[in-house]
Amino acid sequence: MMPTMSYRRKKFMFAPLFIVMLAVVSAVAMLLWNALMPDIFHLPEITFWQAAGLLILARLFFGGFRPHGGWPSHSWRNKLREKVAEMTPEERERYFRRIHSRYHHWGPCPEKEKSSEKDRTE
Repeated sequence: MMPTMSYRRKKFMFAPLFIVMLAVVSAVAMLLWNALMPDIFHLPEITFWQAAGLLILARLFFGGFRPHGGWPSHSWRNKLREKVAEMTPEERERYFRRIHSRYHHWGPCPEKEKSSEKDRTE
């Protein structure tokens, strides 16, 4: 299936838009650096290209170039749903009680209460 014309237009408009955005963000980074860093930390002023390079390096070091800005995918949510769907009601209850006991420490764990009751009866 051939892409529609609007898809092609969007594809060709993205490159110039990306370049313009990179130029604007680089200029802002350069202006902020030159306004703050020389006075505060006695660092030298930087050029536009140095600011662009710093932004690219920061992106590489801290964000990567994956889609979605380097955030983890939400596939873990689907895996959890599948895992819970395959459980029996008893397994599901035990699983969520265990999760609850890991992250909610202000009250007694329901599973610990059950085990302590079993210990008392034995």
